[in-house]
Amino acid sequence: MTIVAARARAVLEDLIAFPTVSADSNLAMIDYIRALLERSGIASQLFFNEERTKANLFASVGPKEQPGVLLSGHSDVVPVVGQAWSSDPFRMVERDGRLYGRGTSDMKGFIACVLATAERIARLPLARPYQMVFSYDEEVGCVGVRRVIDNFASLSTRPELCVIGEPTMMAPVIAHKGKIAGHITCVGHACHSSQALEGLNAIHLASDMVSAIRATQDRLLMGPVRDDGFTVPVSTLHVGTIQGGTALNIVPSECVLDFEIRNIPSDNAEQLLAGLFDEAARLSRKAQNRFPETGITIEVFNRYPGLLTPIDSPALARVQRLSGHSGAGKISFGTEGGLFNEYLGIPVIVCGPGDIEQAHKPDEFIALAQIDSCLQFLERLSLELLAA
Repeated sequence: MTIVAARARAVLEDLIAFPTVSADSNLAMIDYIRALLERSGIASQLFFNEERTKANLFASVGPKEQPGVLLSGHSDVVPVVGQAWSSDPFRMVERDGRLYGRGTSDMKGFIACVLATAERIARLPLARPYQMVFSYDEEVGCVGVRRVIDNFASLSTRPELCVIGEPTMMAPVIAHKGKIAGHITCVGHACHSSQALEGLNAIHLASDMVSAIRATQDRLLMGPVRDDGFTVPVSTLHVGTIQGGTALNIVPSECVLDFEIRNIPSDNAEQLLAGLFDEAARLSRKAQNRFPETGITIEVFNRYPGLLTPIDSPALARVQRLSGHSGAGKISFGTEGGLFNEYLGIPVIVCGPGDIEQAHKPDEFIALAQIDSCLQFLERLSLELLAA
């Protein structure tokens, strides 16, 4: 084991010990990272949420005025409640060439490698900068990193490449789906269930909206817009939760659906959303002929764009060379890459250690071989930045 590999493992062990579940603060972990960087002479900047309970961290090694490479990872992890772990999920354990713990693959393994490499190159005369962003609340819709993106012009020259270190087994990924998530609130007219025809059932209104969503999905399955590079080659819509009614003998006055759209990059998610708004308006007009106070409203509470980096992009060729993988994959889950690409115009490749199949599961792990592969990638990258 090399000195840098041993250091990356030690840093990862420290990172796993911070239970940075999205519902909780990540400040203890961010303070740890900031102190680690400061010991190597690397300054950092924090971008807080409104409550100042969470923060993104941006740091850079090398000349600020030159375009460099931005390495992005999220600090938050998903909950462990209800999962059957063989060991404490927030204490890293090694077994059979694997490191177990919540976030080992998704994606503290990548962050540990980035930090260990930053320590090693901190005082090297880089010609182009090695930059880092560690964000909060990625797991709940790529929320936190937007504060960094909004302020990026004050931080640095626009990078020539952004690498999102989500677990891809170090294979380059050029595309991921976008997402729109929202609430559909259906308001009916309550009455005693024995007089059901005198009211307007909000759950029935919600059922009509569910039918519209399912009809849209059926149309997409049979339509021409598809991308067979994805495991699910079309855009998808689904209802994840439904809440309505208070008692069986009351015709309910309200029902709320939570829905999402996950679109392939070549599909227009806004058009799909507009179709749902049109159906809600049609159903509302019909309901309001009887009861003016009734109807359906839609509120979008989260959205992020898809990513589609061209197959002939120099960014892809560069990451293929650095990683030793010739592929150009596509993933159905979302990343912060779409935001960096859309709002800053940065070429983005998703490439990181670990397997997404381990993410969010009990006994999450990362293979030691994946840590080594990531460190080799970063070593080649740092040599490029030095030689540039």
